[in-house]
Amino acid sequence: MTIPKTLLAGDIGGTKTLLRLTCGAAVLREQRYDSAAWDGLEPMIADLLANTPVDAACFGVAGPVRGRAAQITNLPWRIDADAIAQQFSIGKVALINDFQAVAYGIEALGPEDLYTLQAGHLSEHGPRAVIGAGTGLGEGYLVWQGENYVALPSEGSHADFAPADELQIDLWRWLSERHDHVSWERVVSGPGLETIYRFLRERGDFPESTLLAQMMQAGDASAAISDFALHQYDPLASAALDLFVAIYGAETGNLALKILASGGVYVAGGIAPKIIERLKNGGFMGAFLAKGRFAELLASIPVQVVLNPEVGLLGAQRVAGKQSS
Repeated sequence: MTIPKTLLAGDIGGTKTLLRLTCGAAVLREQRYDSAAWDGLEPMIADLLANTPVDAACFGVAGPVRGRAAQITNLPWRIDADAIAQQFSIGKVALINDFQAVAYGIEALGPEDLYTLQAGHLSEHGPRAVIGAGTGLGEGYLVWQGENYVALPSEGSHADFAPADELQIDLWRWLSERHDHVSWERVVSGPGLETIYRFLRERGDFPESTLLAQMMQAGDASAAISDFALHQYDPLASAALDLFVAIYGAETGNLALKILASGGVYVAGGIAPKIIERLKNGGFMGAFLAKGRFAELLASIPVQVVLNPEVGLLGAQRVAGKQSS
């Protein structure tokens, strides 16, 4: 008789951290934490575990993993797998990039967790691309290795932003005056949407809503911009979201082209499900396909939006389970 293992999985992001404790198929505890309100990952683990013994753990972290440690890109945290294993007496602890975790989580999703933007023609065992905007911009991919997919990390979101038209060239110039390096993440992320809004506001093409300005100051600025673009018919917010979506689609197409993602492209992250109606209207896929001679190739690649916000947690849980077997 096989004794079920107790597993700890985590999805560690700049805005939120999700932790889940499972035993076999049962979820013992699950908790969402405001990342910025905590000094590090260890206090969250202690809060969730409450001295429960754990056989194996895996954490998907929003930042590059080097050896057994990682530095979170948008938080002043350093995570050490060996220190966590020792502090909480966990036999095996793994750290993987958050979009490796998302990639592994793709296989745990059902049809209800996905929305198809482009059906394409799925190539069995073809490379898969994952990308997602949230607090930052994550990228990763999966390659088939004999019997299963292996997820590999990427920091492609920090590559140079490449403007595609005159408006985007002006945006790049505006950003380059303010930053030493203009990356895709500067514009394709929650803070990036706010940045695009401020750029368009300074251009003066559209008047700013006093109410929207107040909402931005009072809370999540990017969420307020999205809400006004989608529901309040605000021209400045709508123009900002349209530009954001076009740039998002362009970088998604870049990633698909770079790895020839015949196994599909999965658009994850916290923002895509919230703006799904705008992703449907053609701007995203138009920019995705705008690759000259390779537009026809990109038209053959399936593109789906991940609707399940726990895909990274599911992926980390799968990796923890493999460690314990």
